[in-house]
Amino acid sequence: MNKATRYTKSGCRHIVDSLDLSPAEYADLFSLATKIRAAPSEYASICHGRLMATLFYEPSTRTRLSFEAAMLRLGGRVLTVADPATSAVAKGETLADTIRTVGSYADIVVLRHPKEGAARLAALYAPVPLINGGDGAREHPTQTLTDMFTIQHFKGRLSDLTVAFCGDLRYGRTVHSLIRALTRCRGMRFILISPQELRLPAQIKEEIKAADPQARIEEVTAIEDGLPAADVLYMTRIQKERFFNEEDYIKLRDTYILTPERLASAKQDAIVMHPLPRVTEIAAAVDSDERAVYFQQARLGMLVRMALIARLLEVI
Repeated sequence: MNKATRYTKSGCRHIVDSLDLSPAEYADLFSLATKIRAAPSEYASICHGRLMATLFYEPSTRTRLSFEAAMLRLGGRVLTVADPATSAVAKGETLADTIRTVGSYADIVVLRHPKEGAARLAALYAPVPLINGGDGAREHPTQTLTDMFTIQHFKGRLSDLTVAFCGDLRYGRTVHSLIRALTRCRGMRFILISPQELRLPAQIKEEIKAADPQARIEEVTAIEDGLPAADVLYMTRIQKERFFNEEDYIKLRDTYILTPERLASAKQDAIVMHPLPRVTEIAAAVDSDERAVYFQQARLGMLVRMALIARLLEVI
């Protein structure tokens, strides 16, 4: 990997932000993930003797298990803290001290934290490579890797596409990470489908415009207004855990539900993605539509995380 981005005085490469990876590095990881997919047995022991620690300060099933499965499939082993109440954090230990300590046990650390900026802070103290597994509503760089790999896998390119994001665009860190990364791709158009209360933050839109003054962004409130033009429909759930009161959540949770009837207006070669877990925003009847790729997306995510771990540990 190009070693020009995020390093600390420890000399370790960290992945904190979706923009820590260059377009060339994305391409390299996708190429390696494709090779792993084609011949997994050739990579089954490249991390033998290596340990990965997963520190998850908020609930997660898919991201944590995806990382752990990735490391195990590479022949490595895993240490995990899935409940901070059972760790020294409950005694008042700082994140900096936790990272220093865990980094003395493991060769690589994956951190998920509810506070924005936590991964950036942890990277200042990590003595081994650190991967941000999601922090607050800001960043989720390996979900971005997953999403971009999925788009390339099914669409054959990462350029000249119309991507519609639907649902919680205000708090959805997967959306924030992905749209910032896609801004660096040629000829992209973004359709933002959300209620007024959950629109993409102005800061993210300003970043997009700063990166590409010609970026095409359209905001609509009805899914019917954005779906027909989309090459990619990226659905998200309304996240209960991001709301300060349940009344606001209940009012908005069923704003967008993708049904077969609604999907009938989409392009025949469009794909429907979702970072999962879903709640009510995609009807189960959509699962059988060949355009629904969200479960394949989860599998591709494990493969690209395998590629990232291998590159950060420099075992290949």
